[in-house]
This record gives sequence, structure tokens and C-alpha cells, in this order.
Amino acid sequence: MSTDSDSDSGSNSCKAPDSDGEVAEEIAIVAFERKMDTAEDIVDGIGDRYESIDIVEYHGDVFEEHWGEYDCFVGLMASGIAMRKTAHLLDDKWDDPAICVVDEELTWAIPITGGHHGANQVADDLASMGAVPAMTTASEAAGKQGVEKQAKALDAHVVNGDSTVATNLAVLDDELGPVERLDGPKAVLVDDDVSVLKRNGDDGVVLGCGSVAGADVEQFHAAWDAALDEADLDRSDVEFVATGTRKADEDGMLAAAEAWDLGVVAFEKGTLEEFEGPTPSRSKELIGWPGIAEASAIAGGREHDLLAEKTRYDEAVTVAIGR
Repeated sequence: MSTDSDSDSGSNSCKAPDSDGEVAEEIAIVAFERKMDTAEDIVDGIGDRYESIDIVEYHGDVFEEHWGEYDCFVGLMASGIAMRKTAHLLDDKWDDPAICVVDEELTWAIPITGGHHGANQVADDLASMGAVPAMTTASEAAGKQGVEKQAKALDAHVVNGDSTVATNLAVLDDELGPVERLDGPKAVLVDDDVSVLKRNGDDGVVLGCGSVAGADVEQFHAAWDAALDEADLDRSDVEFVATGTRKADEDGMLAAAEAWDLGVVAFEKGTLEEFEGPTPSRSKELIGWPGIAEASAIAGGREHDLLAEKTRYDEAVTVAIGR
């Protein structure tokens, strides 16, 4: 059963040709016949976030039969079944499809393989349906953004996947800092511990954003639109949203970014201190953090330029714009 009649089931990747496949766009829900209603609920709940989402009825060789056709399998089954039926198929983490299992009650979403290559992404999406994403990849377990997740937020892909072992360790140690940008034409010589991210589209501006706790999605929408209007920009000009790690879990901001089809990049305190903005902030005096909006806009911007200083909207959301 397919939700996209035009999908090419023979394709095993929807990513750029030199990508190592850190996102999932074509997924298959593998379910027993008695669980088809839940599979349909998943399609209705998150199907619009993917290029295609198919429902495949489980049988003993189902994974082997469809191996290589999808970026990620969602196993609507016990984790042990998925593990036993796919273990002999696993070859290379950069090429293997990701696997995420979920129970019939949508209580847990558990990435088994390919956490940084689609399974964590699917688990995150299933969280919007009430499932708890049980992620064990080190960066996510520590509440930090791995390089692959940063690439997705930046609308980019990792060209040299093996490098992410070292760069994600740097993420864990708060030593990576913001992604450095180079404009071409240029030749770049890198070591094995440098992750090269290639943009999927054109550059835009960065919305640096802070907020009071619990600001709602409409307040973020209104603040972002107002800030862009004042800068003679619109939503299509925005590349991604930048913030600090202490604000990375604000539900209103995440919902607003999802509605605008934007990624969110969260910078550590040390990075924001390095790129502190020109406008004084009481947060530095009160909690030791620099102002998040300006610092994150500068850290995320090309050559770390600030296009518009921070403005506070509705006493709830603060926005600055990075060039």
C-alpha cells in the first residue's frame, strides 16, 4: 500500500548523489495485518513529512525483499523481531536503511539502526503522535545536536560520512562550535576529522531567537513575520532558526519552525559567548548567558554578520537576523 502513486520503489535514496544519507524521505511501515489501523494512523499523522510513505504487510522475508528500496523501515512490532529479521542484512551504516520500531499503542519509538541516518528523525516525528523517542545515539542522549542533525537543520548533507565519528565526539565535548562557511569557487583540503556539509539550496538569512518559557506558536509566528517585515524580507528568505541549547526544547518555537519548514540549530553557551551581540542583555547578569537572539544569529550567519539587532515582540519572543 503506497501513499504516493508516483514514487519509484526501485530507488534506494532520495538524497543528493554525494550524500551519505543522513535523512529519511522514503519510508515503509512494516506491520502485521492486525496492526494495519495503527499503520494507517501513522500515515495520517506524519505522512506529509516525507516524499513517500508505504505500508507493507509483514511476512518472514519482508525486510530482505524490500532492503534497499527505502531510507527507513518503521517496524510496527517488537524490537526483537526487527533485530532478528534484519541482522544478517546489515553491511555498512552509511548504506543500510535505518530501522525504527514502534509499539501498537504508539508509546515508544525506538531507533535500532541508523539513528543519525533517519531513525532518530522518524522517532522525533512519531513523538508528535505521543510516542516517546528512545534515542541512544550519544549526542541525542546527551541532549545535543549531532553533525547529521545540524546538517538537516541547515538544509545540507554530509559529504564525507566517516568524519562524523570525530566531529560528533567534539559535539559531546562542546568543542565543535558553529559550522564554518566557505563561498566558492574554492578548493578545500580537510583531514578525516572534518565533516564537509554541502548545501542543498541557496543561502538565506538566519532567525536568531530567544523567548520566555512557554511562548506559544502564534507568538513566534507573529514575531518572526514582524522582524522579517521590518528588514524588508519574507519567509522565503529564511534559511533556518538559531537559538541556544537552553531554549532548544521550546514547544512553541519548534512548532513554528516546523510550520515554516525550517530547521532549528541550537548553539552551546560557550559558542554564544564567543559571538555575543552588541545589545546588552539582562540574561547575562541574571543567569550567565549572553543574549540568545543576537548571539545565535551571529554564530549561524555567513561570516557571522548581524543584519538586524534584536527586537522583542509581545513581551515574549526576541528576534535578531543574521546575514
